[in-house]
Parts: sequence; C-alpha cells; structure tokens
Amino acid sequence: MNVLGMQTLFVKEVRRFMRVPGQTVLSPLISTTLYFIVFGYSISGRVHEVEGAPYLHFIVPGLVFLGIANNAFLNSSSSLFITKIQGTVVDLLVAPLGPGELMAGFIGGAMVRGLVVGGLTWAVAGLFTGFSLEHAWVAAYFLLIASYVFSVLGMLAAVWAEKFEQINFFPTFVMLPLTFLGGVFYSVRELPSPWNTVSLFNPMVYMVEGLRYGMLGRSIYSPLFGGGILAGVAVVATLVVYFVLRSGYRMKA
Repeated sequence: MNVLGMQTLFVKEVRRFMRVPGQTVLSPLISTTLYFIVFGYSISGRVHEVEGAPYLHFIVPGLVFLGIANNAFLNSSSSLFITKIQGTVVDLLVAPLGPGELMAGFIGGAMVRGLVVGGLTWAVAGLFTGFSLEHAWVAAYFLLIASYVFSVLGMLAAVWAEKFEQINFFPTFVMLPLTFLGGVFYSVRELPSPWNTVSLFNPMVYMVEGLRYGMLGRSIYSPLFGGGILAGVAVVATLVVYFVLRSGYRMKA
C-alpha cells in the first residue's frame, strides 16, 4: 500500500476546499442555519413537540445530516469530475496508486469537509437549543457512516458523469426526494400511506433517526437496526466504486 501517496492525495483534497472556505464551508453553513431559523421558528409555533422532543431540538439532527450529506457528496464528486474534465486524471492513473488508495484520498477529504460543516451546523443550532448529546458513540457512528456513504456516492457520480449536467443528476433526482422523505423536518410515522411504508426503504431515514437517537436519546427505529442497514449500504457502495475504478470505466482515454 502506497501510504505516502494516499496521504498526499488526502492532504491535497483537504487543502483544495480549505482554499475557498467561504464557498465550501461558510456558504452551506449559512444555508443550513437559514433552514433552522425559517422552518424551526415558523413551525415550532404550531408544532410544539414531535416524538416527545421540542420541535427546534427535533430538527437539529436532520439539519446536521443535511450538511454532512450534501458537502461530502459535492466534495468528492466535484473534485474527481474536474480532474476528468481538465484531463489531469491521467496523473492519477499513472501514479503508483491503486483503486483503494485513490478512494481513501478522495473519500477522506470529502468526509472531512462534510464533518466540518455538520459540526459547525450543530454548534450554531446549539446556540439556540443548547447542546445535547445523549449517546456520543452512537452519534459518532452515524456521523461517520453518513459522511462516508455520501463521499463514496460522490465518487461514483463523478466516474459516471461525462457532462456538468450529469453530475447534478444524483443530487436533484435522488438525494433531494429522499431527503424530503427522510424525516428531517417531521416524523416519518406521520406520513400518509403508502409513503410511511415507502420510507422504510429510504436509507436516509435511518441516518437521520440514528443521529436523532445519538443526540436526543430518542428514535422511532432501533439504532442497531439502522446502523446495520447503513453498514450494508456502505459495503455495497464501496465495492461498486472499487471495481469501477479498477476497470477504468470512463476514466481512461
């Protein structure tokens, strides 16, 4: 394993998004904070509690998840896709880096960005609601698994895409619908039939509910059950990206 090469790629990825912190960190943080203020204060006047938690507290884990998912996906997808468009992907292909090492570099950098935005989102929300962390290890697991899964999916989208329009396909037509059906701003048990049943097949529900259990100590699904499902999703996504990179699909001229 080329540890030095993998570490160099990881550091490059972190430095890449830290060069423009206003765009990569501050901008999504402001957007998520506006979600909290607009949705939280406008709805909390009518809905005081959800699943036994004050509404403002209830939506915090979901907003942290949004910050992590969007930024982890955007970092890995944009970084790899730009190297393809600019032709500099050749430098990566000829370097002594295998598929696993490439994945570790890109995914590691994307996870850092997602976790930074998620952590800052939690800190800002804590100024309004107070800081609550009932099960720290559970929260840490779901934070890491969410950032990892969306970093891997970002790489998969970047490999598949050949145009800028295609890179936006996954966020627009997959992530956005699943997010709004993922229980970020409400309990999925309140959804009418058949959507409450459909939500059982939405992995984002288990990410949000797992974070909710870790932060607030309450969830409508067992964190063990949700954690197992997400571990399975992570393994499948990892294997797909690994073999795609290994085959050189849409990577080699």
